[in-house]
Amino acid sequence: MVELKSPAEIARMRVTGAFVADVLAGVRDRAVVGANLLDLERYVRDRIAERGAVSCYWDYAPSFGRGPFRNTVCLSVNDAVLHGLPFDYVLRDGDVLTADLAVTIDGWAADAAITTVAGTPDAEDLRLIRATEEALAAAVAAARPGNRIGDVSAAIEAVARAAGYPVNTEYGGHGIGRTMHEDLHIPNAGRPGRGYRLRPGLTIAIEPWFARTTDRIVTDPDGWTIRSADGSRTAHTEHTVAVTADGPLILTAA
Repeated sequence: MVELKSPAEIARMRVTGAFVADVLAGVRDRAVVGANLLDLERYVRDRIAERGAVSCYWDYAPSFGRGPFRNTVCLSVNDAVLHGLPFDYVLRDGDVLTADLAVTIDGWAADAAITTVAGTPDAEDLRLIRATEEALAAAVAAARPGNRIGDVSAAIEAVARAAGYPVNTEYGGHGIGRTMHEDLHIPNAGRPGRGYRLRPGLTIAIEPWFARTTDRIVTDPDGWTIRSADGSRTAHTEHTVAVTADGPLILTAA
């Protein structure tokens, strides 16, 4: 069941979203050559504890993972793109890092992801990251009352196709509110005018992610970390967005 939120509830989600954005900015600042993924995890864990927030990932045990997840942030490097399990790894020059974070504050959730590069970036990696950011912006613009989920998905797909990137639809965006995952799946490809009609009060997490040369994925032996099947670099960008009468409102804006 899709639960529409009141303006007051959206305002509470915006508080959570601002915190998520701030923590991810801190991760970006710390994602330098020589940084250990476990230290980035500790930074996030400390920030969550200081704020009195609750990690949506800790003890998370969905059907697709080997639960429970025992970290507070997903950190995915290079060809890893989703659900990256932090481990003892030191970032090297040119490594691509995706950080995905979801927490609740006072019972309301927000979810966002960023992709950044440690040290000297490769031009093709930057192009890939920009494509996810542009796809996210296009999808957010489509998240207006009267449009449908298919319009949001089609906006993501159009950017990916124009940039020459294949699209995987197994994992995508989702409803969000009192919990991290609520009803509505938002694939990263779709047909305009199809699917659930968007209404004011709908809150969704939109998350385009692409690999350079494949739409196929594999899962690591850890049961969580998802990688491109051909080892090509990946990128992932995400915002929590509210559909309002005045248009889309990004709740995880920096």
